[in-house]
Amino acid sequence: MDWAEPVDGYCERSDPGFWAEPVNAATNLLFLLAALVMAHRLRGTRLPFANLLVAILAGIGVGSFLFHTFAQVWAGLADTLPILLFILAYVFAASRDFLGLSPSRSGLVAAGLITCAAVTVPLFAMIPGLGASAGYAPVPVLIAGYAWLLRRRAPDTARGLTIGAGLLLLSLTARTLDDPLCAAVPLGTHFLWHIFNALLLGWMIEVYRRHMLAGRGPGR
Repeated sequence: MDWAEPVDGYCERSDPGFWAEPVNAATNLLFLLAALVMAHRLRGTRLPFANLLVAILAGIGVGSFLFHTFAQVWAGLADTLPILLFILAYVFAASRDFLGLSPSRSGLVAAGLITCAAVTVPLFAMIPGLGASAGYAPVPVLIAGYAWLLRRRAPDTARGLTIGAGLLLLSLTARTLDDPLCAAVPLGTHFLWHIFNALLLGWMIEVYRRHMLAGRGPGR
């Protein structure tokens, strides 16, 4: 594999230059802003796992910036791996602290998510027009599933997760429309994926923070 091979996957990019995606690159600052906001809100709370999520959120912003500037295979991994890590970490935290599973069982749930994705992503890829966004399509379903399980024992948390699932659907819509609308919208719509995702990830940490501070989480 050529790790330096150029990647041209977004409407805004018209050449392989470093600043060929200025808006896509600049909007990654919102991930860092969301991380700073949540770091401030977590001050004095003694919620180490929430702070870990904040650190991963900042890593998502850095990785995505690298991908939308260098636009090479290695930068693509720097973009996607922190996102995967955030999903797995949040599933672990939600299983342990929302559902009350043991750490070992929560780890198994998070690990099982990889197997589940291997089965479901090809099915989502069959949906016309979804394209490369199929890899993320199971996630709003997963979030909605946790919301449903929590609808009685923690209704406020369930509502927060439902909002998160809605935000992710908006993000996925923006990501999916980037290529089909490219001729009509030369800037593309991928930058909206960054905006909605920065809001989403910050919100998901806030949902976790509120749940834990309400005294519902056994795994502080």
